[in-house]
Amino acid sequence: MIELLEPPRLTVPSTALKTSYLVGEQADMRHRGSDASWLTAASLDFDAFVAERTGVRERWGVASELFWFASGEYYIGSLVIRHELTDDEGGGHIGYHVVYPWQRQGHATRMLQEALVKCAGLGIERALLTVAPENAASIAVVRRNGGVEDSLNSEGELRFWIDTTSA
Repeated sequence: MIELLEPPRLTVPSTALKTSYLVGEQADMRHRGSDASWLTAASLDFDAFVAERTGVRERWGVASELFWFASGEYYIGSLVIRHELTDDEGGGHIGYHVVYPWQRQGHATRMLQEALVKCAGLGIERALLTVAPENAASIAVVRRNGGVEDSLNSEGELRFWIDTTSA
C-alpha cells in the first residue's frame, strides 16, 4: 500500500500526473474488462489530452467541469460537475470514479464531499446523482454524503438528491 504524504484533493487536470493517470486508468480498464484503447491517444499527446479537460466546457449539452482527485504525484480518480442538469437529467450534477488500485479506501466519499462544496459555490442547492442499482459501493458513498433516494431515471439508475447548503 502506498502511503500518501498529503491528503488527496480535487484539482484541475495536470500534465504532472501523466504516468500515474495513464497507469491508473489502464489498471482500472483492465480490472473492469473494458477497452483501454482510448489511452493510446492520451499517451501520445498528454498535453493536448489535459488541455481538452481543463476549464468549464460544454459536455452533454451543458456547462461542466472536470477534476482529478490526486495526492502529490498520485492520480486517484476523476470527477465531473455539470453546472446544470441535462434535459433528461441522465447523469445528474456529479459523476465520479476512483481507479481500481485506489478503490475501497474512502476516496470516493471525500471526492464527493469536495464536489458538494463546489456545487454549493455554483449555486446548486440540491445536487442530483444517479447510480446503477448494482453499484453498492457508490450507493453507500452517496448515502454517506447525505443522498436521499428519489426514484429510477429513464436508464434504470437510482436517483439521489443531496442538499449542498450544509456541505
